[in-house]
Amino acid sequence: MRSEIPREGLRFFSNPKMPPERRRRVRQDRKTQVRPDRRAGAQRGGPPRKAASSCQQKSLAWPRAAPAAISVEAEEENRLRLRNRLMLEEDKPAAERCLEELVFGDVEDDEDALLRRLRVPLVQVQEDSDDSEVEKEAKDNFLPQKKPVWLDEEDEDEEMVDMMNNRFRKDMMKNASENQLSKDELQKRLKEEFQHAMGGVPAWAEANKWKTPSDDESEEEEDDLLQRTGNFISTSTSLPKGILKMKNCQHANAERPTTARISSVQFHPRAQVVMVAGLDNAVSLFQVDGKTNPKIQSIYLEKFPIFKACFSANGEEVLATSTHSKILYVYDMLAGKLIPVHQVRGLKEKIVRSFEISPDGSFLLINGVAGYLHLLSMKTKELIGSMKINGRIAASTFSSDSKKVYASSGDGEVYVWDVNSRKCLNRFVDEGSLYGLSIATSRNGQYVACGSNCGVVNIYNQDSCLQETNPKPIKAIMNLVTGVTSLTFNPTTEILAIASANMKEAVRLVHLPSFTVFSNFPVVKKKNISLIHTMDFSPRSGYFALGNEKGKALMYRLHHYSDF
Repeated sequence: MRSEIPREGLRFFSNPKMPPERRRRVRQDRKTQVRPDRRAGAQRGGPPRKAASSCQQKSLAWPRAAPAAISVEAEEENRLRLRNRLMLEEDKPAAERCLEELVFGDVEDDEDALLRRLRVPLVQVQEDSDDSEVEKEAKDNFLPQKKPVWLDEEDEDEEMVDMMNNRFRKDMMKNASENQLSKDELQKRLKEEFQHAMGGVPAWAEANKWKTPSDDESEEEEDDLLQRTGNFISTSTSLPKGILKMKNCQHANAERPTTARISSVQFHPRAQVVMVAGLDNAVSLFQVDGKTNPKIQSIYLEKFPIFKACFSANGEEVLATSTHSKILYVYDMLAGKLIPVHQVRGLKEKIVRSFEISPDGSFLLINGVAGYLHLLSMKTKELIGSMKINGRIAASTFSSDSKKVYASSGDGEVYVWDVNSRKCLNRFVDEGSLYGLSIATSRNGQYVACGSNCGVVNIYNQDSCLQETNPKPIKAIMNLVTGVTSLTFNPTTEILAIASANMKEAVRLVHLPSFTVFSNFPVVKKKNISLIHTMDFSPRSGYFALGNEKGKALMYRLHHYSDF
């Protein structure tokens, strides 16, 4: 089959406007075209081939005709591609053709070369993608640094930062001369403060930390961690300051309501039981569940308005005194018997009201009149000895080890006595106190809290109370404005409860050791606390109870503590 040039192509090749170089190139292409009849016939420069037999012609017809047809189609395609390209480039300006030669090179004769050039960046990108992350990071570190276009003189001037007018910066000053620091020095100082607070540079802040095999193991552990659910964050062991998470529970004595004043509220030292006693002559025991608090038992004492009731250290007995009687009642919880103690040998007090039980359960301390403190044996209820202070006894308490007695007088003085020798170890004036009203010691033997008539609670260190003649309080709590009648430390020595029976809602919870008051207690809008006369914490600080003059034993659940 003979290929013919279309008329449009003849008109194109005969175009007089075509440049002479392109016209010569087109003529050469036309001359080099191989006609199919010459290839199929005889060879160039040789005699004609001998005709083959009919069977041979049939067998050889397809192998000879196939390459001829393919070559003709390829030549026709190249010719049409060249014609189209020349038509497109004919109208291009010289500037555009020059730009193409600069970008793509002179590839008019060989378009495959252009395709190969365009294919090189793709291969390069693929090779770059195979590089490791470490090599990429190393290449990024050595990128060429560009020079700035201009330099500003003001940038070279070192700007100074004022350290005096900012309270956070003022704490970072090492001496008075550092009233101003440069930005670089301030940044360095901030880094030092951060590292001091963190105990060094944390792992996540270390620069140029390369990946190690242990990192792969940690990643596998993290993957395992993410494959299961659960509570992975445990609560802090120490109580945070600011806001105390708590919930208002059902009143402890809800199953035995009364309108008489609650004089004593105390949790049992070993069982989940709370005792409520008041001026209605009854001592009641309730099971603590925070919801209904079912009543266990009530003990009625005829004509005996209870001034104070207290569990023994082992929780087997309940001791109670009245507002106008010298009888001391002892209720044996195991035997279920009520034992009245009418007279203590050697004790001449007409009325027995305020008393304290030592933490180890060995001693009973009775506050007498005329400044006397009477020490009794808890087991036999017999008098061991007496101690005398100047003035009236306002309050007394044992130390956590039961070896010392702290007594607050009506003159604003604090006395420290030794239990075994019954000698006065120290005596000091409670700072700012005209006369004392309450005193308490912490379970860990660290603090002594003294409440005065002016609403101030001074917190002392127990060691300073023993060794110094004029100890200074660690902190003075001034959140109350009337006399502090009740003081109670929680078992973990993280909370100090202070209250005044002379003003409604006058109760506060102080966080230790920050000595700050929890801001969310009491809730001022509700005003359901009223006048508080007694307070206590459960053995593991899970509950907090208060008794008011309306006959209600309020109870709260402290969520920070998981146990009763």
